[in-house]
Amino acid sequence: MPELKTEQLVRYLSSLRGEQVRLLDVVVLGHSPEQKTLKGYGYGTPVRVDYELADHQRHSAVLHTISPGPFGHEHMADRAHILLWEHQAFNRLPRHVRSLDVGGFQTDGNIISLGKLQEACLLTEYVEGQNYSLDLERIRDRGALTDLDLARADALCDYLVTIHAQPVSESGLYTRSIRELLGHGECIMGLTDSYPRHALITADLLQEIEYRCVRWRWRIKSLTHRLRQIHGDFHPWNILFRSGVDFQLLDRSRGEYGDPADDLTSLTLNYIFFSLQCSGRLEGPLETLFLRFWNRYLEKSADREILRVVAPFFAFRGLVIASPLWYPTLSDTVRKGIFSFVLAVLDSESFDPAQVNSYAGV
Repeated sequence: MPELKTEQLVRYLSSLRGEQVRLLDVVVLGHSPEQKTLKGYGYGTPVRVDYELADHQRHSAVLHTISPGPFGHEHMADRAHILLWEHQAFNRLPRHVRSLDVGGFQTDGNIISLGKLQEACLLTEYVEGQNYSLDLERIRDRGALTDLDLARADALCDYLVTIHAQPVSESGLYTRSIRELLGHGECIMGLTDSYPRHALITADLLQEIEYRCVRWRWRIKSLTHRLRQIHGDFHPWNILFRSGVDFQLLDRSRGEYGDPADDLTSLTLNYIFFSLQCSGRLEGPLETLFLRFWNRYLEKSADREILRVVAPFFAFRGLVIASPLWYPTLSDTVRKGIFSFVLAVLDSESFDPAQVNSYAGV
């Protein structure tokens, strides 16, 4: 990856803002070493850039890059494709952090011309807030809900109902989204290819999940009436709460449009995930949030068909949270529960939110 040099960064920001900027600080974002976190792998390292203009007001932005690697990120063009898409898509979704510019590192180290592109970068707003995952960790560890926990779950549910109410008429995009759910480098097959050797997670197990998901693709890919505006990566680490129920979103992914099941499974599987960590089953306050979210969404959206299409989306998200690469410290007991859940849901004609523990074999 290109080296980030302060003089080139100043030149780039000055050209973008139309006046000379003074660089105040450059901070690598992410968890501090002393913080405990299950999430052990990321695509790239975002950098917060603090600077001021002639008015002496402090401004902050975040510079994003994507590291070369698996998941369809091997070539520079792969990585540039993602960032070019994000620059437009971030700004078209309500509550998403704004993208300020997309540029690139030139061969001479400057950041500007795409014609001499060596590596692409994305500049976004910087927003304060705490990951929703911290709420779930607290609930997991303390075993209790607050009124704010309920209100935040309701706010997230209502947000999905709102954005999913936007239908899209380009039917081919639905077929593509279902195809990419399986074959995209960041989705099911990219994830199964990334799994390291593991005693619990055999090649036969991963192959069986792929087979079942292929059958699901042929079952649902023609349901083009389901195409809606989505976030595409609506998990707790991409949701920042500032105060109360005020939240902002990060890192919209893969496509502006798809099946609402993508967003719903991405979030609600984490209620199961955190509950499995503390008790080996879905119960207590996390079960309350899970059922409350599903019941509220089904009532407000009137989309009960979603129960008949969620299976491969749960499989995708299950492969993420059960991965030894993404979550290296997770216990085998939790991984086993996730895989039992995934296989059972893939084998069911329709998903029943009340049967999670039965699906997970507990």
